[in-house]
Amino acid sequence: MADPQSYRPSNIPEHPGVYRFYNADDVVIYVGKAKNLKNRLSSYFQSNLATKTDRMVHEAVRVEWTIVATEVEALQLEFSWIKQFNPYYNVQFKDDKSYPYLAVTNNEEYPRIFITRKSKRPGISYFGPFTHTWALRNTLDVILKVFPIRSCSTGNFKRAQMSKRQCLLGDIGKCAAPCVNWVSQEDHKKLSDRLVSFMADGNADIVPTLRAEMEIASSREEFERASKIRDSISAIERAQESTDAALPESLTADVVAIHRDGVHAAGSIFIIRGGSIKGSRSWIVDHSKSLEDADEISALFFSIYSQSAAHEIPSEILVNEIPKDSSVLEGWLSDLRGGPVALKTPLRGEKVEIMQTVKRNAQYSLIQYLSKRSTDAAVSGKALIEIEESLDLDRTPLRIECFDISNISGTSVVASMVVFEDGLAKKSEYRRFIINTDDGFDDTRAMHQVITRRLKRLQDDRTVDAAEVAQYGGKLSKFSYPPQLIVVDGGAPQVNAAARALRELGINDIALCGLAKRLEEVWLPGSSDPIILPRTSEGLYLLQRIRDEAHRFAITFHRSRRSKVMLESILDEVPQLGQARRAALLERFGSVAAIRKAKLDDIAATPGIGIKIASIIEEHLRVITTQKVDTSTGEILSD
Repeated sequence: MADPQSYRPSNIPEHPGVYRFYNADDVVIYVGKAKNLKNRLSSYFQSNLATKTDRMVHEAVRVEWTIVATEVEALQLEFSWIKQFNPYYNVQFKDDKSYPYLAVTNNEEYPRIFITRKSKRPGISYFGPFTHTWALRNTLDVILKVFPIRSCSTGNFKRAQMSKRQCLLGDIGKCAAPCVNWVSQEDHKKLSDRLVSFMADGNADIVPTLRAEMEIASSREEFERASKIRDSISAIERAQESTDAALPESLTADVVAIHRDGVHAAGSIFIIRGGSIKGSRSWIVDHSKSLEDADEISALFFSIYSQSAAHEIPSEILVNEIPKDSSVLEGWLSDLRGGPVALKTPLRGEKVEIMQTVKRNAQYSLIQYLSKRSTDAAVSGKALIEIEESLDLDRTPLRIECFDISNISGTSVVASMVVFEDGLAKKSEYRRFIINTDDGFDDTRAMHQVITRRLKRLQDDRTVDAAEVAQYGGKLSKFSYPPQLIVVDGGAPQVNAAARALRELGINDIALCGLAKRLEEVWLPGSSDPIILPRTSEGLYLLQRIRDEAHRFAITFHRSRRSKVMLESILDEVPQLGQARRAALLERFGSVAAIRKAKLDDIAATPGIGIKIASIIEEHLRVITTQKVDTSTGEILSD
């Protein structure tokens, strides 16, 4: 690791420019731009740098810069070098999946249409991306009926030219068959140009044109050709039904949104042309390497537009967050497009609704990405090793149990226990606890109680002879397997309460920690200061997932418990309705709402309930329905 002061440059110019940090292998590890190179570069050689920035400047051995005339030129050069060098410490957005495009080869003698997932190349028009391959194939099928340009490979095309025999697509009307001169090269090129124009601008002009051609063919009694044109119109209209989203036809824009969840982020785009959604795409940001003050939105724009053709960039781009250097980005995009481009944040109307949809797409893409990572054995293994090293454990915590308490003002107090083995949830061993509050309630007392109850079961099961149980065809209790690490949801008070339960039971071979929500601090028993794991730590991410799963499981149980208590309390108030009759009613109807809607005769038909008690029940539930209640306090108001 180099001392940054050993290569700190002097006489740095005070001009806009782009700089590059190199490591000992002469590899570019970071590229950045600056309005004032002297001010920006000097900041890297100060004390108290952020963690990853400090790591980067210590890994570097030299820094170079290039002066440019304007900030827009600096941005262009920065994006060009990021694409060229792929620096380790720059923000990297990566596709959450490989999206297919529809491509037309404008640079060939006889243009060809095909589906591709490869990187964009000059001389080819790309349309999409399409989120579903089946939708793209349906679209291609419709297009070939309307614009029958060739879709075969170069080899097949040359063989058809030599044999003077068209392929099946020509026979069924999905290719104009220029290989056998059914159409001239010039007419085939015009057909291709019409297709490119149609895909770029939507169907505003093509449908009326096709209708006019259909009427002409019909008037000439070319009924077969007219019927084909009619089928083409129907196919286009069906294809458009899936992309029309009740948007104004005048809306032509890209809608870009970024969603953040803790240390993770994802971006999505909707491509809207003429009021129709032509495509969508999502990216995931790789935070593991990027510096702390990195501009994510600018990096997202680079991922979206760095390889775009001029006609693919609209004059209006809607974003849910205005970038820090919005004017510079607008200048860069305007240069790419050859015309003005404006970045805007919608404030009302349909555009706000579209923006919310795009952000939800980014959110779900992030959820899917994190879900895939959570089942990756390599990622889980790395996370467990990080937890072992960070908490200074004696062994890798292959089984982790996490506990959480849920209540409302000390009522219906419950606890949850979730189990993760090898970094993956083992839902068959989740457990729920009803907390005894006869001696009063507080969060630490509840945590002490649930840890004590769980570990007492462990001690009891340890006295059982597993071989003897197996001999008689039995199975050990799922409480029989000890965890290597217990995680509690909370800070020092909850951890100390759990540690007291461990001491009282004489258990000293199980590690313990707590994860506090506010700052995601990891607390150890008896420690005055928490452990702060890096925000990009796989170990921290695994602890967060375990804690969040315990919280979800506790909340679910608490809601069902609270609903049951409320249900029973309503029926408890009905005169002459004992436990057996309440059970019979709930078994027959399932809920108080169903009882309230039932007819008197149906209630009376319940075993143990006659017409007299049914009348009492009906009257009691009617009174409760008509009473006015203060929803903030639960108080029944007088008339």
